[in-house]
Amino acid sequence: MTLLANWIEHRWEPASGSATQQVINPATDEVLAEVPLSTGEDVDRAVQCAQKALKGWRNTPVTERIQVMFKYKQLLEDNFEQIARGITQECGKTLDESRGELRRGIENVEVACGAPILIQGYHNEDIAPGIDELMIRQPVGVCAIITPFNFPAMIPLWFLPYALVCGNTVVLKPSERVPQTLVTLLNLLNQAGLPAGVANLVHGAKEVVDAILEHPLVKAVSFVGSTQVARYIYAKASQHGKRVQAQGGAKNPIIVLPDADLEMATKIVADSAFGCAGQRCLASSLAVTVGGVKEEFLESMRAAGQSRKVGNGLDEGVQMGPLINKASRDRVKGLIDIGVQQGAELLLDGRADFDKGSFLKPTVMTMPMSSELLTTEIFGPVLGVLHFEDMDKVIEWINQGKYGNQACLFTSSGANARKFRHEAEVGNLGINIGVAAPMAFFPFSGWKDSFFGDLHAQGRHGIEFYTQTKVVVERWPKEWSRKF
Repeated sequence: MTLLANWIEHRWEPASGSATQQVINPATDEVLAEVPLSTGEDVDRAVQCAQKALKGWRNTPVTERIQVMFKYKQLLEDNFEQIARGITQECGKTLDESRGELRRGIENVEVACGAPILIQGYHNEDIAPGIDELMIRQPVGVCAIITPFNFPAMIPLWFLPYALVCGNTVVLKPSERVPQTLVTLLNLLNQAGLPAGVANLVHGAKEVVDAILEHPLVKAVSFVGSTQVARYIYAKASQHGKRVQAQGGAKNPIIVLPDADLEMATKIVADSAFGCAGQRCLASSLAVTVGGVKEEFLESMRAAGQSRKVGNGLDEGVQMGPLINKASRDRVKGLIDIGVQQGAELLLDGRADFDKGSFLKPTVMTMPMSSELLTTEIFGPVLGVLHFEDMDKVIEWINQGKYGNQACLFTSSGANARKFRHEAEVGNLGINIGVAAPMAFFPFSGWKDSFFGDLHAQGRHGIEFYTQTKVVVERWPKEWSRKF
């Protein structure tokens, strides 16, 4: 069994503590590796190493920094299938889902290669007689990236390429449940020619996170996870003077109007609710029917969930893999129980038993307005269904919610689509789309309790987050110049 190590000062080295945790394939229960639960001492070594490398890397021209990213992109392409299979083995999603995740991550590497333009400032001549003013962007310093289990390749690549091309150095902390993917990504980054100390990796759990948040040399923190932890990260890191972008949880509604293409909507909603076993922050876990479409939609979703093939994501034809571990599976089962106790009607019950693995089958259930599951991020293959007679009431109800990550509308009416786009208080919005995941050149724009911070991941927001602006006002009187 492989015992993973930390990457510090351009070499793999054992963690200072002795505690470890098993990395388990959630489809087969196979132990893939052991991950060390590092200590604050390991974090300090990594941060000091990153600080030492900062001066040389920030003074490297941006045109040279992006050459590493160009090489990195090619290495990711060359190793695409190997990385995708590794994601499926430790995360559980289907191979096609792993391929899709990695493709979206690579798109961020491509966007970051545009840093020579994206990082540009601006300049005004003669703001007063003989005085010019300019704004330039400079690196923030040592940046920390703390990532979750559900997208072990894509989410690190939301942040890492932008931090590096802007001239920062980085300390990475992957989820202890899925650490091997980021180890692979870091190995390839080093093959691309990244200088020693510019990117470091420390495995671990809460002790490592707290050490990062409290370390005085860490200037910025990027995080994705649950709302509870995101709020904690944001509060503690801000308290210690850091800039923070912390993506939290969600409860993403899909609204289906009577004029929607029901066949298309059914397929897309099923993919959105049950894809990645519901373990994504943009999963549409709540469908809202309006008017006379209710019964037909319920039957179509029941059939779609019932026909979905569940199994090992590496097997041919499998459409949905397991949850990340048995604890998550049991938690979701318990939430389904709570829903039924609070008046939900089960149209499709996915609580089947499997010989091994952390599997659940798709579940479809109507929910009363009093159910606490309407505001609970289930993070599993469970689709709740509500009904309204009026679209204005739907929008009002959505806007009263505590989350604001995503909402989608299925309709053939341009007027209804425009009204929804204009009035719905969410950061990512889809029209006849089940997962409104922004492309890499747009920000991933969660609102309310779905995001803590100001600047989001990806695109220009990523560049702005990983740089600080400096304004220069200068005068050069003619009499100070040498005369020739």
